[in-house]
Amino acid sequence: MLYQEIENTVKTFDFTKITLERKNVLQPLIDYIQTKVDCKLEIRLNLICTHNSRRSHLSQVWAQTAAFYYDLKNVFCYSGGTEATALFPMVVQTLEDSGFMITALSQNTNPVYAIKYAENEHPVIGFSKTYDNDFNPKNRFASIMTCSQADSGCPLIAGAEKRIPITFEDPKIADGTAQQKEIYRERSLQIGTEMFYVFSQIKNKH
Repeated sequence: MLYQEIENTVKTFDFTKITLERKNVLQPLIDYIQTKVDCKLEIRLNLICTHNSRRSHLSQVWAQTAAFYYDLKNVFCYSGGTEATALFPMVVQTLEDSGFMITALSQNTNPVYAIKYAENEHPVIGFSKTYDNDFNPKNRFASIMTCSQADSGCPLIAGAEKRIPITFEDPKIADGTAQQKEIYRERSLQIGTEMFYVFSQIKNKH
């Protein structure tokens, strides 16, 4: 079971609000996951953005949570950037506001966080790193490009079986404004809704 507060957040996800155009963007990821499920293979997703500080982490956390929610086994979600910076504090707060239990495991310029979505499940380990960091898979994974800069600036992801652009608008545009909290929440819920939609489409033959 997801934590109750996350469960409540998930109940607000409305797949009918996802446009047909956007569903077409998400379809290659659905197809990739479905193929892996059909062949009983592990599913590894590396969600990539320029700084691995905002969108890629939100995508990683919501994708891992969605896989658990829809009872898909052997799904491992990672994130990375074209450069390493730090997980932006507003992302941590936004996830906490949606019900995730987050513990800081280290306090430095690039802190490491344990992000839990359920009592007995392994946490997502969140910290900023390059997509090819040793923490991430080296092959047999799909790279999901969550920002257009990383998509255009990083034409080749070594070891990736498939490269899928699913780009989101950067909530960073609201940093330092009165709308910051609202914009981060909006982006997080959009990413959550789309990742849950993706996993809801998988036909899982146990």
